[in-house]
Amino acid sequence: MLKLKVNAKGENIAVIVVGGAREFLDAHRGSLTLNILRKKGLIKIALEHGAQLVPVFSFGENELFKQIENPKGSRLRAFQESLQRLAGFTLPLFHGRGIFQYSFGLMPYRKPINTVVGEPITVKQNPNPTLEEIDQLHEKYLQELQKLFDKNKYGIPEHKSLIFN
Repeated sequence: MLKLKVNAKGENIAVIVVGGAREFLDAHRGSLTLNILRKKGLIKIALEHGAQLVPVFSFGENELFKQIENPKGSRLRAFQESLQRLAGFTLPLFHGRGIFQYSFGLMPYRKPINTVVGEPITVKQNPNPTLEEIDQLHEKYLQELQKLFDKNKYGIPEHKSLIFN
């Protein structure tokens, strides 16, 4: 998702939220997996426009709802992935809490979300970046995102780590 925002100086900044249907299918409680290894369009756009990349991570998003188990290879997962290929979206099966009771409903559970923002990565503008340049900047972005995660671990056990797929 791409959103244009205006910063304090009145300048436009682009905010790209990485994720999507595939990542949503893996968004189970306690999961720390990001499907980002093949997503390099963000990096290419940053290089083409000389836009800074700012690593951001929100802790607790996967705790807001309970998703029905859909392990890879299951019938449910096969159906969800088929729908994703055909229609471009999928239907995760999830639930939260109710308005007047806490056991079942569509309201998110009352869990905190802590968003941390890292230092901007300066990007030199290159209207025609090579695949090698894209790969190098992508690797640097992943390293900075991992450092940001490791430094902040809100409510995450020390032995748990961020997983890039």
